[in-house]
Amino acid sequence: MNGGIGDSSYAKNSLLQQKVILMTKPITDEAISVLYHSLSPGETVCIADLDCSSGPNTFLPVSQLIQTIHKECKSNGQQSPEFHVFLNDLPENDFNTIFRLLPTFYEDLRKQNIGGDRVFVTGVAGSFYTRLFPSNSLHFVHSSYSLHWLSQVPDEIENNKENIYVASTSPPSVIKAYYEQYERDFVKFLEYRSRELVKDGRIILTMLGRKNEDRFSKGSRYLLEPMARALRELVAEGSIEEEKVYSFNIPAYYPSPAEVMYIVDKEGSFTIDVLETSELHMDASDDHENMAQCVRAVTESLLVNHFGHDDEVMDQVFQKCREIYVNYMVKEKTIFTNVIVSLIKRS
Repeated sequence: MNGGIGDSSYAKNSLLQQKVILMTKPITDEAISVLYHSLSPGETVCIADLDCSSGPNTFLPVSQLIQTIHKECKSNGQQSPEFHVFLNDLPENDFNTIFRLLPTFYEDLRKQNIGGDRVFVTGVAGSFYTRLFPSNSLHFVHSSYSLHWLSQVPDEIENNKENIYVASTSPPSVIKAYYEQYERDFVKFLEYRSRELVKDGRIILTMLGRKNEDRFSKGSRYLLEPMARALRELVAEGSIEEEKVYSFNIPAYYPSPAEVMYIVDKEGSFTIDVLETSELHMDASDDHENMAQCVRAVTESLLVNHFGHDDEVMDQVFQKCREIYVNYMVKEKTIFTNVIVSLIKRS
């Protein structure tokens, strides 16, 4: 993610992610309510938000979880418990921006009559494909728009030329490599979280995904296909080397509900409580949501790492992306398909 608060930062270009968090609130509220009623009186509630990024969305899911428990306590005439909140992301994340937002976060809690002195926030740097927390230390894990990102670009996909992801023209071997990388990563994620969560601990995950087994449905290509087209056009214009584009691939895979269910069952540590899909529709009337800027905020670092830090080239790529998105959104609604899964740790 692009850090800071500049025009191309994640902090200023994450409305799509915010809408998704708000859409999944009913599932999250239900899960945290059931969990809270299973805890001992006075027990500190430990919550981890994985891949929290930086900006206004960082505290949104955490605030929702705390508010839900506070309402439960208020209706029962009880005092809210203490909360220990862990905000996790890769070491390169802009944690400084997060920490600068803490006073605002605490002030918002006080306005809701939730004592800020009962909420303790810790930053945790590291990949969620590794162990992050002590055994049996967490009650609740939340992660939104993160688990479709892979730990690495799959090996042996050199023949995915002109495609930067799993596209309809990708060879079968490339599709297989992407899925197998996703399965390995998701199994590893579940194994580590099962060690860190207490018995009956909860996980809520929201991923960009697919409604069914059609890997090339519109909902799974709206974000990356415009970038692929922009790069191909720049090759044709001579602005970027062809081989550079041919060797570039995005480490992302959009799973189906059936794939998620299969992997959860295969790993075996969790029971599925909820598994569903939702669609987020965006069209040309959503002029406040600049899709090219959104994509730039989450992918520019990958492009810079591969093509080099050339501001002019980056501006060209995303200017072309912007033009392509405008054409898309004038003709039809842009649809993002989300896969939401609520998990309970088994005994």
